[in-house]
Amino acid sequence: MLPISSKGFIIKRSVFQPCLELYPREEWDALMSKVNKKNKFKKKNNDFIRRFSAGVKEVEIDGTGRLLIPKNLVDFANINKEVVLSSAINIIELWDKDSYEKVLEDTAEDFAALAEEVMGDDGDDGDVS
Repeated sequence: MLPISSKGFIIKRSVFQPCLELYPREEWDALMSKVNKKNKFKKKNNDFIRRFSAGVKEVEIDGTGRLLIPKNLVDFANINKEVVLSSAINIIELWDKDSYEKVLEDTAEDFAALAEEVMGDDGDDGDVS
């Protein structure tokens, strides 16, 4: 089995935050399989696909272990100097350090309520999503 880095990555704009999302190729392919099942003759689906795939780029790690982020995506995420890599389960978010810290600060008060709402079910339905 090849290491995940040898298969390349997909980088794109985040849907919900001013950051970038880095997908291992296998994760991206699985997601695209779901997206490709959408009826493209429905306007809302077509609009979603267009916006979701805006700025998508394939990137590879170079010989020194770095990856080059395209300038238009750096601009989108307002990455200036320091970058934060944040695990988002099966992808990695890339943030400008100041933006990341601000988002964490802005959501700190509401996190306990959010955690309870998202993860605090009593287990009756067996669904953890």
